[in-house]
Amino acid sequence: MADLKTKLQQNGVVGAGGAGFPSYGKLAEGASILLINAIECEPLSYTDFVLLREKLYDIAAGMRVVMDAAGIPTGILAVKDYRANLLGLTDGQTLSEGITVKHAPNVYPVGDEINLIYTVTGRLVKPGCLPITEGVIVYNAETVYNIGRAAQQNLPVTEKWLTIGGDVSQPVCVKAPVGMRFSDLLAAVGVKVPDTHVLIDGGPSMGVIKPISEVVTKTTKALLILPKTIPAVIGKQRTVQENLRMAASVCCQCTRCTDMCPRHLLGYPLEPHKMVRSTLSAAQETPALIQSASLCCSCGVCANFACCQDISPMQVIKEYKKILAQNKLRYTAGPDETFTPHPDRSYRMLNSIKWEELLGVAKYDRLPDYLPEKLQAGVVEIRLSQHIGAPAAPCVKVGDTVTENQPVAKAANGLSVAQHASIAGKVTFIDEKRIIIETE
Repeated sequence: MADLKTKLQQNGVVGAGGAGFPSYGKLAEGASILLINAIECEPLSYTDFVLLREKLYDIAAGMRVVMDAAGIPTGILAVKDYRANLLGLTDGQTLSEGITVKHAPNVYPVGDEINLIYTVTGRLVKPGCLPITEGVIVYNAETVYNIGRAAQQNLPVTEKWLTIGGDVSQPVCVKAPVGMRFSDLLAAVGVKVPDTHVLIDGGPSMGVIKPISEVVTKTTKALLILPKTIPAVIGKQRTVQENLRMAASVCCQCTRCTDMCPRHLLGYPLEPHKMVRSTLSAAQETPALIQSASLCCSCGVCANFACCQDISPMQVIKEYKKILAQNKLRYTAGPDETFTPHPDRSYRMLNSIKWEELLGVAKYDRLPDYLPEKLQAGVVEIRLSQHIGAPAAPCVKVGDTVTENQPVAKAANGLSVAQHASIAGKVTFIDEKRIIIETE
């Protein structure tokens, strides 16, 4: 296992479907299930769908690498039922020895790691604890694909699979160099962002509005062009101050946000309505009062469905998470605490099609074309922190000529991974956040 951890750290493998947790950090003794999250909960994103269609053998090979290294007997590839049917993957289908396909219900947000573990395995991870405490290791489909490439071919992560979709003539799934500018990427596929639209990095539920000057990172899953006037986008355009003012002034104390919270329905002590009723000053003065905010997965159900007053409890909770981070606090269940999912949980999960309609994106949901050739970039900006943990440390200097896949930054002390050149060229700029490489 130590050899695999070293390869993953040196090749810069991080979670491709979320916050970018270094993949070597998840490997641990005692796991009995390797669970691959290919749910792709966010509407309009088809990155993992295309990966499964084009690279299923490689994904299974990556699973085998992890299972052999960590002594894991069971591998599960979890896919939403309707997408699995489109791919011709049957529930219980064997991909290789010990590895099977598992259909998950067409509900949102079953792709949330904690919800997925419970849905697929029946194991409930205690609040604030890691999946390994229940004997489960979870990787995204693209992550385990990258693990296989790193372990078997010694290839670093220098390309990113992603979906370009939304209000476009035809969605596409592409492979882009890590660090490619959004503006160059969109130009390469002939897509523009009208003044009436925004560019969202991620999905319509949890994604963030970004300028086209931003760049592709190892966690970029989709770029969506969406109108400013649809429900999914309206809330994202509000400022922090506006969200906090609304929470303080118009909450009718109905508790519906808590009743529909997916983590609360698992039995977690997360009550969004109490977060809305709290004040920012009280949270800042006594952070311990809001520790359960750390349990929120930011799915947006409270904001886009539950609240009848158009408040976003999720955005309030995000501010409270910042306070907790500053004070190094988070909720962690005690060893003797027990938790029981709500008996109505299965009835309160949102149908995937209904969720798309609520967000105003249903009409943009179309299967993408796949462009197999990696896009070309004349300049890339390699971020030194594309992962949870310490930023990588540059190991090149301005003026150096580098080749594609060459290390340009080494893993720092602590939780960290290396970064690599995604194109061949010359290093033209370095600071504490990025390394810019331009073709010669």
